[in-house]
Amino acid sequence: MAIERTLSIIKPDGVERNLVGKVIGRFEEEGLLPVAMRMVHLSQREAEGFYAVHKERPFFDSLVEFMTRSPVVVMVLEGDDAIARNREIMGATDPAEADEGTLRKLYASGIEENTVHGSDSPENAAKEINYFFSDVQVFPRG
Repeated sequence: MAIERTLSIIKPDGVERNLVGKVIGRFEEEGLLPVAMRMVHLSQREAEGFYAVHKERPFFDSLVEFMTRSPVVVMVLEGDDAIARNREIMGATDPAEADEGTLRKLYASGIEENTVHGSDSPENAAKEINYFFSDVQVFPRG
């Protein structure tokens, strides 16, 4: 297995419902270790930039509104096959389709307010990590 890094976001609904510790604890239990983390209240410009890939999608405006309504926790997770593992732990985007025990099945209230975000590929992980963190802000675990 390859050690990878991926971006994870605990979205406004997760922060508002005091799930930060539970979500981070779950990642750590599963062997994904935070190597960078901060809480930020995204501006409209920051949210639009991060989700620019979805700009033409009908849900873009509501996604930006949701992601800017209150703070989020952005973090870099590191571990064996971190990208795929994170996505397994999160579960399907639609919590109604997520496997039992996944974060979205446990905590999400709907397809838009689904508690967590995770990178979907090595290329996107690199871009997303660089969107929120510089190299000097990410610490190796060891």
